[in-house]
Amino acid sequence: MAKNNVGIHERLQGIGREFVDVSHYIILFLISVVVVWTAGKEFIGIIQKGSADLKDILMLFIYLELLAMIGIYFKTHRLPVQFLIFIAITALSRHLVVDVQAVSDYFHLWLLATISVAIMVLSASIVVLTWTAKTFGRPEDNLDRKYANLAIKALLPDNAQAPDSHTKHRRE
Repeated sequence: MAKNNVGIHERLQGIGREFVDVSHYIILFLISVVVVWTAGKEFIGIIQKGSADLKDILMLFIYLELLAMIGIYFKTHRLPVQFLIFIAITALSRHLVVDVQAVSDYFHLWLLATISVAIMVLSASIVVLTWTAKTFGRPEDNLDRKYANLAIKALLPDNAQAPDSHTKHRRE
């Protein structure tokens, strides 16, 4: 028999989580439509021009990475920070290749050095994030376990205990 007297606080939390999930889906769907539309306009511009420059190709890669990040969220319900860093690295690389050539020589050297250091720092942050995720896990893993335990407790009878998620089971 399921628990019928779930408190108003738990119900409101459930409604709030559902509202946030639905909002995420709607906004990410709209963002993906805008990214596809903008990438399509870029591609049509390439076709009309008759050739693709390096800046056009790098821009298409940024659109591709945005769509991949959105696709990962739809599949896993997680938004990995690493993809945002990849997008930033690609955008800085595009800026380095395309825009830095148009500035003066003295400023050119400092801008080149600054962008290169920023790309190195972002690359190092990806290494650190990947290492810490493999070593210590991700914070959202604990949130998933917490929400799963709340759902189990709501379905159990009043006097039953939810199993401990940290218990190791062995074969007898």
